[in-house]
Amino acid sequence: MTELTFHGAARNVTGSSHLLRVNGSTILIDCGLFQGRRAESFEKNRSFPFDPAAIDAMVLSHAHIDHSGKIPMLYRHGFRGPIICTAATRDLANIMLLDSAFLQQKDAEFVNKLHEKKGLPPVEPIYGMDDVVDALGSFQTVGYHRKTAVTPDVDVTFHDAGHILGSAVCLFEIRDEDRTLQLCYTGDLGRPDRPILRDPEHVGDVDYLISESTYGGRVHLQSEAILDRLEDTIKRTVSRSGKIIVPAFSVGRTQELVYHLHELREADRMPDIPVFVDSPLSVNATQIFRIHPECMDSEARQAILTHQNPFSFERLRYIMHVNESKELNGRTDPMIIISSSGMCEGGRILHHLKNNIEDERNTILITGYNAEHTLGRRIVERNPVVRIFGEEYELNAEVVVLNSLSAHADRNELLRYHGRFDRERLAGSFLVHGDYDQAQKLRHGMEEELGLRDIMIPSPGDSVTL
Repeated sequence: MTELTFHGAARNVTGSSHLLRVNGSTILIDCGLFQGRRAESFEKNRSFPFDPAAIDAMVLSHAHIDHSGKIPMLYRHGFRGPIICTAATRDLANIMLLDSAFLQQKDAEFVNKLHEKKGLPPVEPIYGMDDVVDALGSFQTVGYHRKTAVTPDVDVTFHDAGHILGSAVCLFEIRDEDRTLQLCYTGDLGRPDRPILRDPEHVGDVDYLISESTYGGRVHLQSEAILDRLEDTIKRTVSRSGKIIVPAFSVGRTQELVYHLHELREADRMPDIPVFVDSPLSVNATQIFRIHPECMDSEARQAILTHQNPFSFERLRYIMHVNESKELNGRTDPMIIISSSGMCEGGRILHHLKNNIEDERNTILITGYNAEHTLGRRIVERNPVVRIFGEEYELNAEVVVLNSLSAHADRNELLRYHGRFDRERLAGSFLVHGDYDQAQKLRHGMEEELGLRDIMIPSPGDSVTL
């Protein structure tokens, strides 16, 4: 018997986690952290709705924390199987999980302040550095297009998802009694014709599909329009002597944004102002990008192989040390500050927002999706007052939302990808990793435009037999 159970990123966009049970073996597909209100996230991430020790193997689609962030806790609670992923995913997970452990410590400190006020006992971080190191020993890397046994009855083949470095669309071949099933899990599906990474690869016809739906009802701008919006935002802010503060995910978004700024500078389309990437994780991730040209498109790969640097230009500076970060807040000249996290739920970006959000000369440039109940979402919604480090600040800065920089496929790109499957063979589709309204819009498009049927938007805990 083959059974799928959806435990995370069901009717929301964080905490990806799905169980695949085949003939008595259990495979975990992704193991991500839930991201939202800090105290709520801390509580949700402290436990599992299944027994980690009963899982035989895990397949990891990519290294983003909402897909990988609970792996150390998985190991801490008894999981001892292999974690199968690409080499670039393993390298990125190394630095991202260590960074996550640091943030877990900070989150525990935050929750303990609340507990102290309420007379409650203190809590421990959900995992620490030792747990990360132990878990990393379970990673097994596999190249794209190489079929690999996960359990005796399940093989997986990775195809490039074009989302971040090393991201994979996972094709599972399942041998269940006298039949063989093909199951496609898109993970986070990237976009065609984007800089740096290769286009998403199609896996061929399948019997079942698990697809993300982050932008199932939205359409992104094209590349030239993105550059126009970026140029206009920078010039408008500089004209009033302001700063551009950019919350950006350390892996993928930061590197693509730097690439676009390089394009603007080369075309003499942006003012001569300094650009700071203020995130140690971004700096380390950029180094990993340089050693994985096999994941890049031809232009970026050629630049790497000829010892050029597509992630550097004059007046761009990467900042590692906290004192250098603090110095930026004392400066009044126009500049661009790119800092993590993308949803404004931790990291140095909080300090830059605290020091700049009330100045109407400044701009906060949002470059990707922000989940419900995050500070980033409240900024996107332009709440007049937001809380940072427990204090209230007026949102006087201009807010510019440029979701087209997202590495997620939009509605049209998802429909084009899904439209390549044989509709007669595709017996069922499951839409995950999207707010319910976006998943509904994607389902409607799949039904009306592609003629697909049996499309489910699962809730957490839902199980289906394939």
